[in-house]
Amino acid sequence: MTEACLPACLLFEGVWDMCILCGEMIMTVHWTDQPVHDANYRSRKKIVAGEGQRERMRLRLRRVAIANQILSYYGLALKDWSGSKYMLFDKKGTSVVINDLGGMWKAASDLAHQDLDPLDPVFLKALRERM
Repeated sequence: MTEACLPACLLFEGVWDMCILCGEMIMTVHWTDQPVHDANYRSRKKIVAGEGQRERMRLRLRRVAIANQILSYYGLALKDWSGSKYMLFDKKGTSVVINDLGGMWKAASDLAHQDLDPLDPVFLKALRERM
């Protein structure tokens, strides 16, 4: 918990209740969300915090679009959630919070109530027809 969070967190009977901001801290960064730097990054004297954020978000949204091409076959949709997590939805409105793309496949399989087989000939044919 940080000092900035104190107004959002509650002190109840001597115990701090943590707000969603602190409770959902990112503990690890999935390899797909690792920062992308130019070749001169390590030799620079001045590094600006967040300088690669625009490119990271562009790539992240591109991955969401590609995932949605696949997930739509199963009646699912993926959305970015504030650049740190993902939301997976089915057509009934059920949603699941996903930390990274690595956890998407298991969650998608559970939400679709079936195994997702990327090599299924019927799936591959449908994917080709959409492109």
